[in-house]
Amino acid sequence: MTDVPEAGQEFELLAERVGHAFNDPALLQLALSHRSWCAEHDDAASNERLELLGDAVLGHCVAAHLYRSYPDWAEGDLAQARSAIVNAASLAEVAHRYGIGKALLLGVGEDRSGGREKISLLGDAFEALLGAIYLDGGMEAAGRFALEALSKRIEEVAVDPSVGDPKTRLQELVVRLFGDSPSYRLTDSGPDHGKCFSAEVSFGDAVRGKGQGTSKKQAEQAAATQAWRELESSEKYDPSSSSITQGKPEHAGTA
Repeated sequence: MTDVPEAGQEFELLAERVGHAFNDPALLQLALSHRSWCAEHDDAASNERLELLGDAVLGHCVAAHLYRSYPDWAEGDLAQARSAIVNAASLAEVAHRYGIGKALLLGVGEDRSGGREKISLLGDAFEALLGAIYLDGGMEAAGRFALEALSKRIEEVAVDPSVGDPKTRLQELVVRLFGDSPSYRLTDSGPDHGKCFSAEVSFGDAVRGKGQGTSKKQAEQAAATQAWRELESSEKYDPSSSSITQGKPEHAGTA
């Protein structure tokens, strides 16, 4: 594996934030190696295989936790809650909180285009990191990190499953605070087989959030997530006035 001494400190700081001391530090570097960086470094291995593994580990951990914690929920309820917890926007939000973007190895172009904040890239990196923890420390270590990282979202979904959808969450908050509805503007770039979509969300006569993704939905969710973060940290936001229904999700039916 290509040695990256300049990134060593960021790797160490991330491992501390995550709370896992890697027996094999090469796994951590691999989890943070985006394909754009690999293309510039002799086609080094990327984090894509770890991402696939981490996705499976994450799905297992969250489904098992929900199954044990909510024995009265039907299969449809469990599926709805899992989808609300394990989605690109949710994982990107967690990745942002742990500062995974700062430690990513990105190609020059990807870095300059804001890759460290892209929702799809951050979500993939979170899953790759989870896969690395699984290989390094086993399912117990991976499960502990996954449930700790997603604990806030799991609690939110348990009382209000709509929080899993960033657009729904933003819509409700904007209506309450501004008496308005957010509007989205989409643009795209790149060839038909590899388009990149950009979205802006506006309300209160101003652009409040921007996002990118490989689909229109993903770009809009990214923009909504950014706008939600800004509102949540603003003086207008009063969580005590939020409308949250206690109890389990509305029954989603069986698939």
